[in-house]
Amino acid sequence: MAQNGSNSIVKLLGTWSSPFALRGRIALHLKSVEYEYIEEADVLKSKSDLLIKSNPVHKKVPVLIHGDESICESLNIVQYVEEAWPSKPSILPSNPKDRAAARFWAHFVDGKCFESIDAVAGAKDDAGRMAAGENLMESLAVLEEAFQKSSKGGGFFGGENIGYVDIACGAIVGPLSVIEAFSGVKFLSPDATPGLVQWAERFRAHESVKPYMPTVAEFVEFAKQKFNVQ
Repeated sequence: MAQNGSNSIVKLLGTWSSPFALRGRIALHLKSVEYEYIEEADVLKSKSDLLIKSNPVHKKVPVLIHGDESICESLNIVQYVEEAWPSKPSILPSNPKDRAAARFWAHFVDGKCFESIDAVAGAKDDAGRMAAGENLMESLAVLEEAFQKSSKGGGFFGGENIGYVDIACGAIVGPLSVIEAFSGVKFLSPDATPGLVQWAERFRAHESVKPYMPTVAEFVEFAKQKFNVQ
């Protein structure tokens, strides 16, 4: 990919299984930014000196390094990429109202959706798992309604082209596939969330996503090793 914009060196610190690092890779791909991807082998057990230096507050991936600047937090990185390389395609809508709505739904995903996913994964008993599952279903129903309204008949949240909300929501696709595999419950289903089911298929297949997104089998195997589940 040819670099578009500043000639400063661009690096992205991430780990292959991180749905948040995926956001940065998609944004950089969409903007055709040439960058060096640096894999943090196991951020749970060890952190590189570069990671600690570039993100001293949270010490976690992803981190975008652009010249002498370090940009942390995945949604912040996506917005930075949009502004630092303002060429087409646009990731965020140009209309202030639509831009505000896109940020709202991105924060909804990182708040309500991920909180519910974490609650399902961390439930200690069937009752807790059921309650957390119901909350997750409710959150996905809200997101389904948002998709139906904002897609306007197109394949993505902004219409025909992948954008900010898609990148934000894409982070839940992998974790959802893992808890579905372990629980046997389909949280994304043609009956309850038909729009999101089709959207997830398009998202996985998109040329800016497919090279970087692990398969369901890879996500599941990683989760088994992480949580020591057979």
